[in-house]
Amino acid sequence: MYVRGIRGAISVENNTSEEILKATSQLLIEMVERNEIATEDITSVIFTVTNDLDVCFPAAAARKLGWTYVPLLCSMEIPVIGSPDKLVKVLMHVNTNKTQDQIQHVYLKRAKILRPDLVKE
Repeated sequence: MYVRGIRGAISVENNTSEEILKATSQLLIEMVERNEIATEDITSVIFTVTNDLDVCFPAAAARKLGWTYVPLLCSMEIPVIGSPDKLVKVLMHVNTNKTQDQIQHVYLKRAKILRPDLVKE
């Protein structure tokens, strides 16, 4: 097995705990399903949010999904002029037999503009 990184991002419309947690859960579920990952194979997850999302930790969504023993970390993005707002981004490290080119990165809603080359409908 190898440790592989899987990237994902999703946008929210409003800076509310409900929207952030719902969107983050949707993103995590999609990342796991597309890559056929078992929770016990998740090594760690790093969450970042744009600086306009500050009402909750997106990692709370993973805990609500039952990811009790997965190490999680939340951080703020570097504010760069012209970058999209209201985004939750994820870097998930997983143990897998897949090669890096078999990994499916997941970009949902407005976050699709970050990597249009990787967007799969």
